[in-house]
Amino acid sequence: MRQLVTYFLCFSFGIVFSQEKQTKSYFDANYFSGNIALHNNDILHLIDGHPEGFILSWNKKTFGEKDWEQRYGYPDWGASFAYQDLKNDVLGTNYSVYAHYNFYFLKRHIILRIGQGLAYTTNPYDKVENHKNVAFGSSILSATYLMLNYKKERIFDRFGIQAGFSLLHYSNANVKAPNTSVNTIAFNVGLTYNLDEADPEYIKTITKEKFTEPVKYNFVFRTGVNESDVIGSGQYPFYILSAYADKRLSHKSAVHFGTDVFFSMFLKELIYYKSVSFPEENVSGDEDYKRVGIFAGHELFINKLSVITQFGYYVYYPYDFEGRTYLRIGAKRYFGEKWFAALTLKSHGAKAEAVEFGVGIRL
Repeated sequence: MRQLVTYFLCFSFGIVFSQEKQTKSYFDANYFSGNIALHNNDILHLIDGHPEGFILSWNKKTFGEKDWEQRYGYPDWGASFAYQDLKNDVLGTNYSVYAHYNFYFLKRHIILRIGQGLAYTTNPYDKVENHKNVAFGSSILSATYLMLNYKKERIFDRFGIQAGFSLLHYSNANVKAPNTSVNTIAFNVGLTYNLDEADPEYIKTITKEKFTEPVKYNFVFRTGVNESDVIGSGQYPFYILSAYADKRLSHKSAVHFGTDVFFSMFLKELIYYKSVSFPEENVSGDEDYKRVGIFAGHELFINKLSVITQFGYYVYYPYDFEGRTYLRIGAKRYFGEKWFAALTLKSHGAKAEAVEFGVGIRL
């Protein structure tokens, strides 16, 4: 592990010393160690030892050339690679890549990093060879990490330090069962290295002008595949039609209100399975697998990206599955003024149901 960090830094610094043009970017390398959080008793047998690893990141600084950079306090954006030894032969090792944003507070000494990406796990569930791994049902996982650190740049020449706490989350969002997921809470410490001798001045041109828009109407088609919690029951497609109105409150925020119609084929299969396998549950097999929900939500705009959070309630709910409320969180990427793509996670509380891939239009 130490050799990988050394090679990465040497390669990066070699590039830097051969450059003269200002890059407005920096690298950081962090070592972390911590514990797996017990969020589900089903993973109690998997908590063994103290997982450790490292995170290597490249970060691009912003200085206010665009208005959104000034509104968010000149954040960084970049990419990360993480290695994590979960200290358990059943769980194995995870390798992950992320896109991330860094947001600053308290005169830029406190940094909040939010990263989202994909992970590869070396030892997923197998009914013969690894039946104890109920955390990861597939080799490819969704990966999220948060980092809250104190950071001080340029303590010695271009080198600085950062330290604090990190949260690393891995899950396949029920694309394939089992999927109890793993959360690691860790302490991290690391070095930063600026690629430039000095940073340019921050641009301050925007004023606190009021911004609003008329009500806009959004239409979204979402799809994907998922599986019920019954291991080996099979992966099935789902289709979701959504329509909602949004009202822009400011440059940063809008509120949503709308409806979803769910066509989940895994639920159709689950209803049939319950009807023939568990007669004591009084499932006839004729229950409708379709659901209809209404929701309210919020959208946070960051350049061409936005982060959405929605809270929903099923008004048509013929079969009881995980309760009548649901959550959706994820990101949208706008292409022009109207069209967008979306990647969202739908869950019931902390229990994920599906990763949704969507396309939509905002009129």
